[in-house]
Amino acid sequence: MVRLSVELRRGVDNQAIPATLLRLTSKHVEDFAMRWQLRLEEASEEDKYWDWHFKQRISQTRDNYEAYAVECEGVTQGLMALETLQHRSVLAPGEPLIYVARLSSAPWNRSQIQEPPRFRRVGTLLLRFSRIRSLALGYKGRVGLHALPNAEGFYERRDMMRFDFPAEAYADDDEPLTYFEYPSRRR
Repeated sequence: MVRLSVELRRGVDNQAIPATLLRLTSKHVEDFAMRWQLRLEEASEEDKYWDWHFKQRISQTRDNYEAYAVECEGVTQGLMALETLQHRSVLAPGEPLIYVARLSSAPWNRSQIQEPPRFRRVGTLLLRFSRIRSLALGYKGRVGLHALPNAEGFYERRDMMRFDFPAEAYADDDEPLTYFEYPSRRR
């Protein structure tokens, strides 16, 4: 069971606030449905209809799928789903990587919805954890993902390499998504 003490930053004063990163549970899925989804819909956010119940279910039944949440002050602040076996690196052809299938921050943590956001660094924390999982699995820190259009800047600011070649789209998207990848970490 994964349960890590982590730290977020409060948006109003940048004060460090303790949080927990742990495996996705029904409570996190319920938080998404009851606390997040309507606000995401009202703000026309691209991840408003993501099915976290399905992500939880497949993370419990498939060895190649993991899902995580960040909790702070008793509320889910971020969610992430990882695929750990089936994807290969563009930068190191043929080498495995962690694929971030979904990464989402609560609506009140997004500066385009609420300024200042309640908490900062939720997405960054989850993305860093994906690199930790990559290292733990022997993938040398390689992580890849397809970004929603409004999230491309977030991944660019985290120094992920952008690939503008035609890429697959998610099954529920009409257009191809831009691919980003972290290369192997040098030791």
